[in-house]
Amino acid sequence: MGLKVENATKKFGDFTAVDNLSLVVERGQMYGFLGANGAGKTTTFRMILGLLNQTHGTVTWNGKPITYANSPEIGYLPEERGLYPKMRVEEQLVYLAQLRKMPVAEAKREVHKWLERFEVPHYASKKVEELSKGNQQKIQLIASLIHKPSLLILDEPFSGLDPVNVGMLKSAILDFQKQGATIVFSSHRMDHVEELCDDMSILDRGKVILSGSIRDAKRSFGKHNVRIKMDQDLTGLKEIAGVEAFTKTHDGAVFRIGNESIAQTLLAASMKLGDLRHFSIEEPTLEEIFVAKVGKAHA
Repeated sequence: MGLKVENATKKFGDFTAVDNLSLVVERGQMYGFLGANGAGKTTTFRMILGLLNQTHGTVTWNGKPITYANSPEIGYLPEERGLYPKMRVEEQLVYLAQLRKMPVAEAKREVHKWLERFEVPHYASKKVEELSKGNQQKIQLIASLIHKPSLLILDEPFSGLDPVNVGMLKSAILDFQKQGATIVFSSHRMDHVEELCDDMSILDRGKVILSGSIRDAKRSFGKHNVRIKMDQDLTGLKEIAGVEAFTKTHDGAVFRIGNESIAQTLLAASMKLGDLRHFSIEEPTLEEIFVAKVGKAHA
């Protein structure tokens, strides 16, 4: 049955942080949750987790409200640091696993397995405050999934990480999904959502403004990019009817078009200018769709 949020609203006084939000995340699915700062993502996560009571609406996991009884089925990585800085890594992870009803011996085995995977086994006896931001994020991720939850909520899991650590965490999250976990995560990096998710929701000022399949969202956007690589100046081609945007690149240019037929006109015109090294029609990126829906001020 998975995760189901129906008409969830959260008000703080006169301010509506989340407004009549509905979404369904199927079991075993990786779901992207997008929005600018202040859009209501974290408030939604906290309602899902039962940390905040919704003003009205319902949240269920596998058909049941989320309570203390089924909370061990859920893991959460908050955007802000949620670890005890003075506590040693292994001691802290085992303690947090115990809170999720995991036996001590099993928790210790899992701790060492994950520390080995993230290439930091020597950090088991270190205090969290002694670690870099990237390594703290690794420990935070371990804390969210060590008890093997069936629903994992990740709020900006890749924030501030270098590409090597991003790749390491992505691999771990994908493997965890393959084991059957349902995963919902937010990110400011649209490329991460495109790479990892099939479905997503875009939130703006507490309301869902686009939801569903990423593939369908791209198809319905109705715009494509034409990428041309050649040494000649392509600026003049932006005047061709049907070209909506033009971006110069180091090796050519990218044109946004509203109709694929314009691509043939661009192809013919560019070939007249000189030797064409590359010509391709590309689907819109999720970032372009986000900017169009939410506005450049929030992208």
